[in-house]
Amino acid sequence: MKNSPKGDSENASDAVHEDCPWSTSLSAVDREFLFAPRSWIRETFGLFSVLREFVGGFREFRNVGPCVTVFGSARFKVGHRYYEMARSLGASLAKEKFTVMTGGGPGIMEAANRGAFEAGGKSIGCNIELPFEQAPNPYLHQWFDYRHFFVRKRMLLKHSCAFVVMPGGFGTLDEWFETATLIQTGKLADFPLILMGKDYWQGLVEFIRNDMVAAATIGAKDADGFLVTDSTEEAVACIVHCATQRFGLKLGN
Repeated sequence: MKNSPKGDSENASDAVHEDCPWSTSLSAVDREFLFAPRSWIRETFGLFSVLREFVGGFREFRNVGPCVTVFGSARFKVGHRYYEMARSLGASLAKEKFTVMTGGGPGIMEAANRGAFEAGGKSIGCNIELPFEQAPNPYLHQWFDYRHFFVRKRMLLKHSCAFVVMPGGFGTLDEWFETATLIQTGKLADFPLILMGKDYWQGLVEFIRNDMVAAATIGAKDADGFLVTDSTEEAVACIVHCATQRFGLKLGN
């Protein structure tokens, strides 16, 4: 077989790169991580930057009381039905004396914080520093700014006795599945995990409960480890029951 000229190979490679959905450019920081060993001094400074965020978050939220964390998209605006659902949820949770915790940004996060804030409850946020989309919303009594997603996610779980997943994108899916994995593996107590927005989540819930169970990648118990509802009243009743009856929390103290 005749070998292809080198130029043809390079052209084919260029064609693949043109169709590739991922960027082929690397920042200086990425190149350093991938190709150059870092000194112990620089690694230690990196460790301290992570530690600073943990310590700062622990200090900021040390007296927040029993929380419910609400996950959801930053992109829904005032008046959207999911925004208003989250706002109603935040108000109802505040009336039951829960602190409402979110990622601190706009959209669903703002709505849940706003509902709690307007109802006279406590509203807190774990804000992430991003080049777009994210800034602390104006309905927060307390917040802390994070640079590292994994530290922020830990803080969103640390103080909460229930988790509500509103419609969202990749970030919301990440938060939902990490929470579910921690509960599944016993790293987190069997706290209520509630999905709100039945129409939005229907296809994914069916995939989990049918395809994943059939493939034995999860167990039937795992597939039933969350409540799916559009009812704020049902969600809050579930959270209150679990908090008071299963975990013995005394709300309002």
